Amino acid sequence: MEQVNKNSILKEISLFANLTLAQRNIIKERCNIVEYKKDQIIYKEGWPASNFYCIIVGRMVIYTSDSMGQRTELEYLHRGKYFGIISLLTGEPHSVSAQAVNDCLLLVIKKEDFEFILKKVPQLAIDLSQTLSRRLKNKDIHQKTIFESTIISIFSSYSQAGKTLYALNLALSLHKESHKSVLVMEICLKDSSHSLPRKLEITENYPVLDLSSGSTDISRLLQDTLLRDRFGIDLVCLNYKEGDESCVKKLVEILSFFVNNYHYIILDLPSSMDRFVFEVLNQSDLIHILSSPEQVYLKRTHNLVKRLKTNFHFSLTKIKIIVNEHKPSRLNHQQQIGILEHEIFATLPKIEFSSLDRLVLDKPDSGYSRVVRRISRQLGDCLVGLALGVGVAYGFCHIGVLKVIEEENIPIDVISGASIGALVASLWAIGRSSAEILELTDEFKEPKHIWGMVDLTMPFFGFIKGNKVYNFLKRHLGNKTFYDVKLPLKIIASDIRRKELRVLDKGLLVDAIMASCSMPGVFQPFKFKEEMLLDGGMIAPLPTEPLFHMGVRKIIAVNVTPSREDILRQYEKVKNELNATYSDIHKRRWFSLKQYFRNRFKTNILDIIFSSVELMQSTLAQKEAQLADVILHPDVSGRHWLELHRARDFAKIGEEETRRNLDKIWQVINE
Repeated sequence: MEQVNKNSILKEISLFANLTLAQRNIIKERCNIVEYKKDQIIYKEGWPASNFYCIIVGRMVIYTSDSMGQRTELEYLHRGKYFGIISLLTGEPHSVSAQAVNDCLLLVIKKEDFEFILKKVPQLAIDLSQTLSRRLKNKDIHQKTIFESTIISIFSSYSQAGKTLYALNLALSLHKESHKSVLVMEICLKDSSHSLPRKLEITENYPVLDLSSGSTDISRLLQDTLLRDRFGIDLVCLNYKEGDESCVKKLVEILSFFVNNYHYIILDLPSSMDRFVFEVLNQSDLIHILSSPEQVYLKRTHNLVKRLKTNFHFSLTKIKIIVNEHKPSRLNHQQQIGILEHEIFATLPKIEFSSLDRLVLDKPDSGYSRVVRRISRQLGDCLVGLALGVGVAYGFCHIGVLKVIEEENIPIDVISGASIGALVASLWAIGRSSAEILELTDEFKEPKHIWGMVDLTMPFFGFIKGNKVYNFLKRHLGNKTFYDVKLPLKIIASDIRRKELRVLDKGLLVDAIMASCSMPGVFQPFKFKEEMLLDGGMIAPLPTEPLFHMGVRKIIAVNVTPSREDILRQYEKVKNELNATYSDIHKRRWFSLKQYFRNRFKTNILDIIFSSVELMQSTLAQKEAQLADVILHPDVSGRHWLELHRARDFAKIGEEETRRNLDKIWQVINE
């Protein structure tokens, strides 16, 4: 199995991603990349802790065994997940076993090296202690039934932000999409009423745990306080008394108990800025802060985030701002970000049917439900991403892929594209169907029509200016921005000055596509703000890595680049034809450059450039394909990269390839 660059993988591991380059270098020097074969045991229950592990390629299963050898599987882990860390920190034997599901590549840090790293990188030690402290308490009260739990606090600096409705729908969607256990804890000030029992159709008198009274009997908590509803999630209602420090301690004990039983615990906190709320926030893995798009509330949210960072040392990566558009605003997306000084994680559209509480169940096709579903799929590590690769006319295969995705209702949560893949991805992301995209290609139904897209210039940086291509894109995309897309979109370009990959996800779609399609030597570099950008395929011809960095763990990649053997055969053919063409030109006294390109377009320098680039892209695409779970590789051999007039033929090839791999696609999605 091919080794992976340490620098690259350390950026992808959430535990290390926010460290400085110097800090990651310390880790790089003390870690190893180790290969494990399918079914190989990494460690068993009761073994002494010896290493920190993180999955680079493959999957692991975490399980426990009883005295009779009966095995209970707790969790399946995939790329980017780390394990073995609690035993490493406590020095106690492993409480679970870990086994490779398939051939795996793991990043491994020995115990002594990990201890050295914690001393050299104290920030890492703080992050780990905050995240894991509650999981180390009361861990022997009852048997662990899951491997890992995530605590998510839902909060707002003011009432009427829609946080309880959001908490409810997030919980319902998490359970529905991830098929994992979810607990909601609705926490209110003493003598305040709870609204979630009614929303979950729990009409009888329900118990409320008062954190300020007496001692909490953890062993009786499930029996006396836990509410179970018919929608699959569990609920606990709690009250606390402001200023009573014992309330925080009791809540931490309760959380320490529940993290052994639930994959996700959602805390619906009151809109109060007291000490109790901030201490509870400190126990959370993630904080979702809801805000109205109005300026006054955006400023309040900004001040809240600033306080969390300054006074309580919260990591900004754990804070997600959700803008709820239940009230109109004159501010656009960029203006809202400017006031917040923080990225907006998601925007909840206005709810048209306010009488519905369980929107994700009762109105699943509403805009609100779609956004919540995408958030829950990201939290549940079940996002499905689609990466569309480069290829000029070959890229029309993507249209056939999209057709099958639409017809089979395959869930796609985020899409990325480079070059022609960026164009197809953008059109689909703004709501165009595969049929509508295919219809647009009729503008090239005759080979001669491609000349309507060519505007020649002196070749200082490229001999096609690109103005006609820009006008074509403008005609079909208008002034739409990344904020107008119906699902997250990532467009890939190459920064020629910095010599690095650029992931474009802000601004006009037309500008981003132009940058991604500007093939070096052919098109002039596209000036994007103050930068000069070129074809994204030069660095990432199959853009899977940007999806992985977003947290997408189920990736379908469409690689339309021909095989290396096909490219080499085409390259030799082109060279021979080009030599014959040059001999013909020398026999003439004059010739028309325009007519020459029209008549001999298949035997000119463009083919040499494209064939050379294809050779490089073929190798790069194979490496990027390692991050994909399903690779669709339509067979375009015998066809030419400039045959734009054969769009429907290419789309058919893409459709056939996708249908051949439907079983693989659904297996990845449903696992």
